[in-house]
Amino acid sequence: MNIQGLQKLTLLDYPEKVACTIFTAGCNFRCPFCHNASLVTHVDPDNHIPEEEVLAFLQKRKGVLDGVCITGGEPLLQPDLAAFMEKVKALGYSVKLDTNGSNIGRLRQLVEQNLVDYVAMDIKNAPNKYGETIGIKEYNLENILQSVDYLKSGAVSYEFRTTVVREFHKREDFAAIGRWLKGAERYYLQGFVDSGDLIRPGLRAYTKEIMEQALEIVKRNIPGAELRGVE
Repeated sequence: MNIQGLQKLTLLDYPEKVACTIFTAGCNFRCPFCHNASLVTHVDPDNHIPEEEVLAFLQKRKGVLDGVCITGGEPLLQPDLAAFMEKVKALGYSVKLDTNGSNIGRLRQLVEQNLVDYVAMDIKNAPNKYGETIGIKEYNLENILQSVDYLKSGAVSYEFRTTVVREFHKREDFAAIGRWLKGAERYYLQGFVDSGDLIRPGLRAYTKEIMEQALEIVKRNIPGAELRGVE
């Protein structure tokens, strides 16, 4: 596992769990608004955290932490992810996986091996604007569509979420996303925050008022949709 970061405590990343978050390196997308750009475009090989160190930390925190979030980058790019998850599960932790949904085969495999308890899949935009939004023109959406359908089937607890950026998301996009994800268990519109580590600097968030209007559009098809990180 190429682990580049460890947040030792989070009350936000894993619903209803006291957790830590592990950051893996590398991603197959180039979303301009990615808030972890250093994990995508210029990974520092000297910043690698040994897997044994992370597992030793988890061993010490048993009884304090409930869950482990594995994020990135894109964790499904890690060839030894399943083996690492097995070790985490053996310590008694629940595991949450953050993914862009681009590898339905690996996602399905991990779920069927009972290595994942909760999946958070990023929905970057309406299907017709996906390539533009992820920085890859003419992107083939097949894996994304299959991942959405698989999660909606109820194979594992999940959420969908969209980070809303003024330069990429418009009223018609929220309507299209709502139609696409109709029937979803959980869906969140997240406020964009400039982390200072973006692929494309200068992007902007919408106001709370606009975000609330976007939510109402989505709720026509996903009544339980909510805002997250909007103040």
